[in-house]
Amino acid sequence: MKPGGAPGATLGPGLAILASMVSVNAGAAWAKGLFPLVGPAGVTATRVGLAAAIMLAVVRPWRALPARRDAFNLLVYGLMLGCMNLMIYASFARIPIGVAVAIEVVGPLGVVVLSSRRARDFGWVLLAALGLWLLAPVHEGVPPLDPVGVAYALGAAFCWAMYIVFGKRVSTLNGGHAVAWGMLAAALFVVPVGAIQAGAALLSPQVLWGGLAVAVLSSALPYTLEMAALARLPRRVFGILVSAGPAFAAVAGFVVLGEVLTGMQWLAIALVIVACGGAAATASKEP
Repeated sequence: MKPGGAPGATLGPGLAILASMVSVNAGAAWAKGLFPLVGPAGVTATRVGLAAAIMLAVVRPWRALPARRDAFNLLVYGLMLGCMNLMIYASFARIPIGVAVAIEVVGPLGVVVLSSRRARDFGWVLLAALGLWLLAPVHEGVPPLDPVGVAYALGAAFCWAMYIVFGKRVSTLNGGHAVAWGMLAAALFVVPVGAIQAGAALLSPQVLWGGLAVAVLSSALPYTLEMAALARLPRRVFGILVSAGPAFAAVAGFVVLGEVLTGMQWLAIALVIVACGGAAATASKEP
């Protein structure tokens, strides 16, 4: 069956994406609580390293090695995964989670619009730009945002876009195998970076147990769900679903960390969500 070819064909993958967003944002909020112990890079290293170990132990992807033509796509998929995690966690350390994800979700929006090639869809970019402008600390009642945190979120947006593009390319493989190889590539890049920042503190029981929870919630479970969904969903539908990510992140930040956003910030997040969902809904269908 073609992706989205029947009325109920997207229900299962759609629920998988929603479950993925709940899981990844709950894990992100939990991870931010570990930043004082090992820093964002240390938490990223623990999360990605443990997630890679879990995936390798469960899936054992070496039983079916990927073809040479798929190796490059898997490598880039994994590197983008690692960079995305490093950058968004660095952003979380400086600005509220909901705001960071509202900026990061511009990456999937870009994928949707570029795959559409219709002039009217670029109006959604302008709407998203308006939302991001409302987040700027030039309006009354909007607290200042750390510019470095914003830059990290924009970098994560680019990596997320590449994660979708290359994730789609490898989604024809066994989903669990693709995620396992990707997590391994991400871990080989991220773990040394985290070790340089945090050192031996990465091996403390509190960090390892906390990192294990984050690894399951924010890596192993959601990426497996996303890979299964990507194999059955066109990118435009994926874009519609992930557009709700900033709202999930803001709620997780409030519930877990007590991060309270202003009315203007909620309006900005809502505009970004509408822009992403609208762009995905009106984009041309993929072949």
